[in-house]
Amino acid sequence: MSPSAFSIVFLFFLLAMLVARFWLGLRHTRHVRAHRDAVPAEFAARISLDAHRKAADYTVAKTRLGLAERCVEGAVLLGFTLLGGLQALHEWLAGLAGSGMVQQLGLLAGCACISGVLELPFGYYRQFVLEQAFGFNRMTPKLFLIDLFKGSLLGAVIGLPLAWVLLVLMGKAGVLWWLYAWLCWTAFQLGMLVLYPTVIAPLFNKFTPLADDALRARIEDLMRRTGFASKGLFVMDGSKRSAHGNAYFSGFGAAKRIVFFDTLIERLAPPEIEAVLAHELGHFKLKHIIKRMALMFVLSLGFFALLGYLKLQPWFYAGLGVNPGAASTDAMALLLFVLVMPVFTFFGSPLVSFSSRKHEYEADAFAAEHTKAQDLVTALVKMYEDNASTLTPDPLYSAFYDSHPPASLRVGKLLSA
Repeated sequence: MSPSAFSIVFLFFLLAMLVARFWLGLRHTRHVRAHRDAVPAEFAARISLDAHRKAADYTVAKTRLGLAERCVEGAVLLGFTLLGGLQALHEWLAGLAGSGMVQQLGLLAGCACISGVLELPFGYYRQFVLEQAFGFNRMTPKLFLIDLFKGSLLGAVIGLPLAWVLLVLMGKAGVLWWLYAWLCWTAFQLGMLVLYPTVIAPLFNKFTPLADDALRARIEDLMRRTGFASKGLFVMDGSKRSAHGNAYFSGFGAAKRIVFFDTLIERLAPPEIEAVLAHELGHFKLKHIIKRMALMFVLSLGFFALLGYLKLQPWFYAGLGVNPGAASTDAMALLLFVLVMPVFTFFGSPLVSFSSRKHEYEADAFAAEHTKAQDLVTALVKMYEDNASTLTPDPLYSAFYDSHPPASLRVGKLLSA
């Protein structure tokens, strides 16, 4: 392929992605606003009109902010690639540090820093304007800055050594470097499953053992009935950042743990908490987690193999605004690949969402077998209301972006079981 032909293909897919995102976003906001003044019949007895309107307004505000972010992201991507941003950054760093490993790591870190700085205003606006306006924000500016510092430091401490290993393999491991790099990446991902709940998450939140003895006994009985072993039941202080509530299962092997947001514990009754947990345990017992991991590993193997091919193609660099002779470093190949792959994979999003929704239905069915379906329904309704989740998403938008089924379909299946 010629560089100019690849540039045209890249621009076509980038434009198609941006147009599709804006079209889907506008469809979604119109659909939500059109249904703003009437609670769906199946929820009319459980959710007030005021709560329904709040959810509609919150959804529209989030969607509009997302569209603005996508616009900036597209402009930044063009700036990095066809407008010569990465080439200029490469040449500047080469003048400072030569053409060795320091320059390559600097290229990756520099791109990450620039992207982070450009995304920062959106993150601040989302937390202190949008979330604040709808009563969800509980974070202080000080905590926001502390989280930013911790996240950046953690990214450097973990990301730079991993990048160094990948770059060494790319440069010295021969034609099958991509296979060895994939094995390294897979080992890293498995390691993070163990380290995240025990080492990383406690850096940002406080986790305390579940203190409610009656609730603990109920949950432990559920775990015995479903054959689940856990390292512990914990409550996370999510309320110091947000009023949103949730529960999740994290870790792998001996590091498995169950975590409840303190906001969820405060809002739901014990039978409802048990039902929500049964749903999460369903993902584990039905091997959804293992299936998702296996799919991720297979896809990542294909991506690493593709990178192994593209790394050797001059048109790949030139077609994305980089001089193949001056900037075809391993870091540049890795960076270009990471930046542009989402453009080419966007239209596969509905397939990922479909698979995720299928798993959610299956986990709901599992929960209905081991707890009362009505308890899960009432828990879900409370969570929809407390999190201001719209009950009337646009179907096509939902098919692209939502990992969970729409509320009406999900509750309808539970009630008909």
